[in-house]
Amino acid sequence: MPELPEVETTRAGLAPHVLGRAIRSVVLRRPDLRWPIAGEVSTLLPGQRVEAIRRRAKYLLLDTGAGSALLHLGMSGSLRVLDPDVPVRTHDHVDMTLDSGQILRFNDPRRFGCLLWQAPGDTHDLLRDLGPEPLDDVFDGDHLFFASRGRRAPVKTFLMDQRIVVGVGNIYAAEALFAAGISPLRDAGRISRERYARLATEVKRILAYAINRGGTTLRDFISPDGAPGYFEQELSAYGRGGLPCPACGTPLRQALVGQRATVWCPRCQR
Repeated sequence: MPELPEVETTRAGLAPHVLGRAIRSVVLRRPDLRWPIAGEVSTLLPGQRVEAIRRRAKYLLLDTGAGSALLHLGMSGSLRVLDPDVPVRTHDHVDMTLDSGQILRFNDPRRFGCLLWQAPGDTHDLLRDLGPEPLDDVFDGDHLFFASRGRRAPVKTFLMDQRIVVGVGNIYAAEALFAAGISPLRDAGRISRERYARLATEVKRILAYAINRGGTTLRDFISPDGAPGYFEQELSAYGRGGLPCPACGTPLRQALVGQRATVWCPRCQR
């Protein structure tokens, strides 16, 4: 599933082509993705100019004077700006024709993505209870420490809770915990303030670096220009169960934590 760096890579890649452009028309080749596509996408979006393209957690918002198209890439979705003569492929579900003549095309083979609507001045229900952005100043070790008091859930599950902090998915949670030397199995409420300060620092560092490197190449994700991300080759823990720890050489362990595959070093992470 595309995580925060992949979504941010998509946003940055689309912005030069979409920002300030008017949407001439919208073509929906099916009425739904994960949920029914919002009717406003067809009735209100055509004729509107894209005033901003924003990311909130793993959602993208195309802001116009009439409201915002709210998109999620799901597990396999992608958004690309294409020339109008590019043939429509299977799973190309939505086309938005821009006044440049190019097309913003939403492809989603598994249809776990969404295309919804947020009215001006409103906050969509999907966004209302989200925690802070991990790269914002409000997210720090103190935030994690105070939010974790009394929590017995594993710290990896806690870190992936979108009410605590948004956008830290399975890959980047595993990498940040490895870098911070914290076992993903440890109770969230039993981690010290000092160790949470280091964890928050590592979350910020790793996400920022992954964004700079273009995200993580997964089977189903490529960026809007068709280029893959470059962070996967530098992963220390995620997907490396049984392989030597890059720090100490101990075989990395793997287990399910919160129904997600989790890899850690039993020597380096406590």
